[in-house]
Amino acid sequence: MIQATIITIGDELLIGQVIDTNSAWMAQELNKAGIRVVRRVAVGDVWDEIWNALDEESKHAQIILITGGLGPTADDITKPLLCKYFGGKLVVDEGAKQNVINIFTKLKRPMIERNLLQAEVPDVCTAIQNKRGTAPGMFFNKDGKIFVSMPGVPHEMKGMMEDDVIPHLTKQFKLPVIIHRTLFTAGVGESFLADLIQDFEEALPPQIKLAYLPNYGMVRLRLTSSGFDKIQIEKDIEIQFTQLQLLVKDYLVTNVDEPMERVVGKLLLQKNKTMCTAESCTGGYIAHLLTSIPGSSEFYDGSVVSYSYGAKEDLLNVNHQTLLTKGAVSEEVVTEMAKGALQNIKSNYVIAVSGIMGPGGGLPEKPVGTAWIAVGSKEKIAAQKVFFRFDRARNIQLTAVTALNLLRQFILQNT
Repeated sequence: MIQATIITIGDELLIGQVIDTNSAWMAQELNKAGIRVVRRVAVGDVWDEIWNALDEESKHAQIILITGGLGPTADDITKPLLCKYFGGKLVVDEGAKQNVINIFTKLKRPMIERNLLQAEVPDVCTAIQNKRGTAPGMFFNKDGKIFVSMPGVPHEMKGMMEDDVIPHLTKQFKLPVIIHRTLFTAGVGESFLADLIQDFEEALPPQIKLAYLPNYGMVRLRLTSSGFDKIQIEKDIEIQFTQLQLLVKDYLVTNVDEPMERVVGKLLLQKNKTMCTAESCTGGYIAHLLTSIPGSSEFYDGSVVSYSYGAKEDLLNVNHQTLLTKGAVSEEVVTEMAKGALQNIKSNYVIAVSGIMGPGGGLPEKPVGTAWIAVGSKEKIAAQKVFFRFDRARNIQLTAVTALNLLRQFILQNT
């Protein structure tokens, strides 16, 4: 199989100031095309480190993809380094120059010499025009290896990958198909699942691999196979995937690789219903997950984020006496929050959450990580207490995913 390695360049990646999302996205796209990513390397804006990374990574793969360091400032050294590495000299690419002029003209912004320098590329490369920015990408060939340099700006890099890089690589190489089938489960741990499907896993054909992918409150199971006979590969993997679904049916959420919020959204669309949220401890995170889905306005009406007692009383009609006697983190309060949200927002279904996410605020009877979740409709509200043992961010994420799953189960059980 054709192999690729990814080099990301930038001090900001190494100190954690910027999270490297480029590598993950690129790896997914390469995998879809039948190219296996064997290594991912991050280096700083240091000449020798970039040079050494190019030397080292070319030992491991036929394709070396590089992002970052193509901007107009002094710390962007990738382009002059590549020029020297491949033995060229910088020249103006007329297509890139016109692209820069067009962008600044459209934006009605003054253009300086530094901006025009973006149009320079090594004369030993093939320029990749940047339809989403000013810095062109570059194709190089050396000792039978393909090097591709692209901007580090994700939006610009993705445009080049989709429009130029992937089409070029699929034309250059005879690539196999890689087939994945993924399902995800909830309410069961990875170890229990491994015991449950041990015999299945041991009996898998050698060309089909099983991977466990645990995440917040759920475990994904992925079957993978590759080869050049797409029809046969799909047939073989489908037989195994059908059997796997039967084995985990009691915990199965979906047999498509998609997040919980999308599962809930699709379920609501299927039933032509809507939902709303009343959030305290999650601070709008559930609303964020739902509204990150394109078209979510078809099934999601809105949210009330009520952190204080006063907000719960004024916005969700929670009884003041209930708050005083039971506390905000209680079955009674989330039930009243849910009813208040349904009354005020007028959705078909609701999620309400209140909890103690940490690091402080815990009590002996309500330690950090405790949350109450209510889900339901005007006809029925169901509440459940949960407990998570992690830091604040992960406790919030787990509460949100658990709440969405509880609503999913409620809808299926009550329609």
